[in-house]
Amino acid sequence: MSNLTKLEFAALDITGKNYLSWVLDAEIHLDAKDLGDTIKEGNKATSQNKAKAMIFLRHHLHEGLKIEYLTVKDPQVLWSNLKERYDHQKTVILPKARYDWLHLRLQDFKSVSEYNSAMFRITSQLKLCGEKITDAEMLEKTYTTFHANNVVLQTQYREKEFKKYSELISCLLVAEQNNELLMKNHESRPTGSAPFPEANATSHNGKEKYHANNNISHLQECRMQQRIYVISHVEQAIR
Repeated sequence: MSNLTKLEFAALDITGKNYLSWVLDAEIHLDAKDLGDTIKEGNKATSQNKAKAMIFLRHHLHEGLKIEYLTVKDPQVLWSNLKERYDHQKTVILPKARYDWLHLRLQDFKSVSEYNSAMFRITSQLKLCGEKITDAEMLEKTYTTFHANNVVLQTQYREKEFKKYSELISCLLVAEQNNELLMKNHESRPTGSAPFPEANATSHNGKEKYHANNNISHLQECRMQQRIYVISHVEQAIR
């Protein structure tokens, strides 16, 4: 019985807020079941295939919608009715997606992963509304929204002449990971320094070792060395 109630994707909400993604999911699944023609105008689908498609579509509707379209038995008619009812969602989503795209900036995110997720969310919404964003546009958006302090790195990435956005993001993710590791390493042991002596540890002759220096000015100097060290290593990584 559990298989009868399991949804292959989210049901169409009665408000239509997920209509655009629902349409895409429904089309893909109907094609996979060899039922894609049943929702096209003037199709020659058999009554059996129409019934299968109708069962599938109704299964992925909000309960309220099932009741409202209770008398509709042709999947193509149901598909057209839903399109007339909810296709206006494009006019709602598109302006917001355009606004988000216009104001998307790499420098506003704490990590490359967060920026990448936002990039794909926005471009997916634009594509659902019929506006395609190219790799060139995604690359340019990323280059031009580097933080002002990273203008040198931006130039070096441009010089690599990436053709795909995914190539640039992979490079940025690796650089970010290396940067994070360098930061952690430096926090535990500043560049050029000897390992910190273990607290309360004793030497072979029984004498206590010195505790780590906690002087604030020393830590500030270490952090400055850390920044210089990280920047130099990231620059070397992308050359």
